[in-house]
Amino acid sequence: MIALKLTSVKNFMSHLLLSETFDNFLFIEGEIVTFNTFTIDGYIQKAFFPEEDPPLMYSSWKDLRDYCFTLIKGKKTPLSFKFIFSLSPNNIARLITQNNLDYTPDQVQGLYLNIRYDGTTLQCITGTSLKTFTMDKSLEQAWDTMVQKYLSQKQIPYERDQ
Repeated sequence: MIALKLTSVKNFMSHLLLSETFDNFLFIEGEIVTFNTFTIDGYIQKAFFPEEDPPLMYSSWKDLRDYCFTLIKGKKTPLSFKFIFSLSPNNIARLITQNNLDYTPDQVQGLYLNIRYDGTTLQCITGTSLKTFTMDKSLEQAWDTMVQKYLSQKQIPYERDQ
């Protein structure tokens, strides 16, 4: 787990709300605090789709981005917000393969990206959850490295929090 301070709020918000940068991440949950507190659960309600079976348990950020943008946009900045994203199962498998890790995708509960804004500071915190206990931190380290490379590739400036 690493904590990264996102040094340009405007740049990051543009990537988050106006571009496809995070569209392939799964949206686990979120909270936006403006004139009210809006809580969003990313869990897909399968009963809403009786004729079809959704392929994933959670919505993608792409499916919720415009809705969240509607809640955030305006003349006043939000008091706070937090979003929890997860790498998709296909991308978890790809990360394991690319890094030659001794894990199988079904051992991984999730690789998470926690985005937090407190009214002044924007932070990104990584997280790893496994279905079994292990002392091996290679997956966590690979995920932390990948997140930093991804942010750099997308030209999202950050500093590593100590």
